[in-house]
Amino acid sequence: MTGLVRRLYRAYDFVFSGGVLLPSAFLLLLRLYFFWQLFLTGKGKLAHIGKVSEFFSSLGIPLPTLNAYFIGSLECFGSLLLIVGLASRPLSLLISVSMIVAYITADFDALSHFLSDSDKFVKADPFPFLLTALIIYVFGPGEFSVDAVLKRKFANLAKRKRVAVDASGSPVK
Repeated sequence: MTGLVRRLYRAYDFVFSGGVLLPSAFLLLLRLYFFWQLFLTGKGKLAHIGKVSEFFSSLGIPLPTLNAYFIGSLECFGSLLLIVGLASRPLSLLISVSMIVAYITADFDALSHFLSDSDKFVKADPFPFLLTALIIYVFGPGEFSVDAVLKRKFANLAKRKRVAVDASGSPVK
C-alpha cells in the first residue's frame, strides 16, 4: 500500500506542481508560437516599408518612415531574440509598449471599450502579442532560454571568484 501511495503522490506532484520544467516548457511554447508570428509580421513590414510608412503617416505617427523601420525591426529581430530567450525582459517590455501604441493609434475603438466590450479588446490584433510579451516580462523566459544559460554561467563565475575564508575571517589560499 505504501508503494501505491508514493506513486500517487509522485503523479500528483508531477501533474499539479510541475516543478521547474512545466512552467519553462509553457514559456518556451509561448515564445515559439507568438513571437514567430510577430517575426513574420515584422518581416512583412520591413519588406513593404513604403506601405507601412504611409499607414503610419495616415495614423498621425510622427516620423512615419523611421518609426516603420524601428517597429518592423523590433518585431522581426526582437522576436527572433525572444524565441531563443536572449534579452527577454527588455525586449518584451519594448514589444509591450509598441503594442500599447498600436492599440492607441490603430485600434483605439477596441481600447476604449476595454471594460464595456472586452471582446473587442481581446480580438484586436495587438492583444496576443501584448499578453505574451507581458507574460515573458513578468515571469521571464524560463529555463529553456539563452538568458537562463547565461545566468547559470555568471552565477558559476561569481562562485569561483569568491575568496574562501576560514573561521577567523582570513583568506584561504
